[in-house]
Amino acid sequence: MKEVLPKFNSTFSIDCVLFGFDEGELKILLIERNEEPFKDWWALPGNLVEEDESLDQSATRILHELTGLSDIYMEQYYTFGDVNRHPQGRVVSIAYYALLRLGGDKVVKPISNYAKQAYWRNVKDLPKLAFDHQQIFEKGMEKIKRRIKHQPIAFELLPEKFTLTQLQNVYEVILNKKLDKRNFRKKMLSFGVLRDLNEKQYGVSFRAATLYKFDKRKYAKLFGKEISF
Repeated sequence: MKEVLPKFNSTFSIDCVLFGFDEGELKILLIERNEEPFKDWWALPGNLVEEDESLDQSATRILHELTGLSDIYMEQYYTFGDVNRHPQGRVVSIAYYALLRLGGDKVVKPISNYAKQAYWRNVKDLPKLAFDHQQIFEKGMEKIKRRIKHQPIAFELLPEKFTLTQLQNVYEVILNKKLDKRNFRKKMLSFGVLRDLNEKQYGVSFRAATLYKFDKRKYAKLFGKEISF
């Protein structure tokens, strides 16, 4: 007689850390929970993985249900498995992150009653978060701090046309330190991957700055995947 094996009791969940940059501020996307546990708390967009879906499928579904966003490329970056991280039992969470250009096409609104609202919040002014989501966020920050030193992720947060000041602001906010303006510009231009568009900012009250564009093809040809920024 075939032995009947016991079923496992652990459950998996997905938590999403979405970073955006707007008006000189680095922001993450939070939801206000509408269900227990932690009802009315702010939290990262997250929920349980269903039995008939892969982790990537689950991440896509959960993000869409809780924020209304779709077609967002996300990457796994860490797994959180403390035994008591969830009050209802053993839940192992796989964390995903993404970097987004904020704009009119990034309007967020939950389509599920699981969340009351979704909101972009400055990372320097976060409320107390549900579960261990503060730890998940901090691990996400560590991830992009490491990546920005070796990969051109800053350009994923900026508009297609940007100034060197805007670019420097992204680096300063993520690295949490002030950079020398002259040295930063000299180094960035020396890589040869910023294309001068021969255009200036318009509609600004201060002196209009030159606009640049990141040349992805030239970067790939010159440096492959990594460069020391």
